[in-house]
Order: sequence, then structure tokens, then C-alpha cells
Amino acid sequence: MTCDHLVCANCNGRVSEGRCPTCRATRARLQEQQNPFAALSPAMLLAVLAGLLAVVLLARQALA
Repeated sequence: MTCDHLVCANCNGRVSEGRCPTCRATRARLQEQQNPFAALSPAMLLAVLAGLLAVVLLARQALA
């Protein structure tokens, strides 16, 4: 999850702007927890999984 689309309940602003201490704390926490897959959209994850499945099927067919 990214803080680009999150709205702060405290100041009603975007968390990415960091208007209040709550926004800044949440933004810092999200940046610490970021992993390599955080920037991938669900559509991209499905495309990666479909690609991996295709590679596995082709490798299995080549071995048979």
C-alpha cells in the first residue's frame, strides 16, 4: 500500500502531503515497511503470475 491515495482522518488531507503529525507518522511507517512488491498493482501481479505459469507449462511440455 502506498500513501498516495490515503486520506488522513485527523486533518482530511492526503497522507503523502504530511500536513499533521499523524500524517507524517503514517507516511514514515509505510515507507519503513515498503517491500519490492508494494509498487505493483493487482493487474501487474496477475500478469506476472500468468507469465510464470506460462513458463512452467512450457518447461513441463519441453521435458515430456
